[in-house]
Amino acid sequence: MTETIQNLILELNQNNMSGYFVEDNNELIDLLSRFIKPGDTVGCGDSVTLEETGVLDFLRNGNFNFYDKHRTDITSEEKREIYIKNFSADTFITGANAITLDGKLFNIDGNGSRVAPILYGPKQVLVVAGINKLVNTVEDAVKRTRQIAAPLDAKRLEKNTPCTKLDKCIDCRHKERICNDFVLITGQFIKDRIKVIIVNQTLGY
Repeated sequence: MTETIQNLILELNQNNMSGYFVEDNNELIDLLSRFIKPGDTVGCGDSVTLEETGVLDFLRNGNFNFYDKHRTDITSEEKREIYIKNFSADTFITGANAITLDGKLFNIDGNGSRVAPILYGPKQVLVVAGINKLVNTVEDAVKRTRQIAAPLDAKRLEKNTPCTKLDKCIDCRHKERICNDFVLITGQFIKDRIKVIIVNQTLGY
């Protein structure tokens, strides 16, 4: 573990969040197995990181009550029901768009279904992020998310926004815009409700 990661974990702790560092996907799943108990209800946000690390498969195959919004046969009404259920889940697990070195979490969302449970509801929030999500300042976090993550995610979602063609954000007002909710978390009332797990890999956008 580098000095940078050690200092980040200390900063998260000062912000009433806990930080963890793992080397690879196997260590990540082992750690998640400590935090998520058999029979727990688990929700998740959209995250390429969770797909790449095998977390979604872990949740589907484990002894959990997993609210799987990624089912291919899911209807829009069923997806909305899952969004509401996420607020009362034992655990909500998600990625992050950016994490500042002074222990702040930054995310941009399209309809709020990912950022809302991070803010309130679930007993426990697990944030999984690769080292590529670490930035120096809040300004860097906003820039990284808008100019790197958002255009790539819009392409993944097959949106017709300008960023999918320009490969950069121009702060559009397109009806399919996914940059609607800008959320910066600087701390928590409930200590260690949010647990941030840094994986020593480049993951997601």
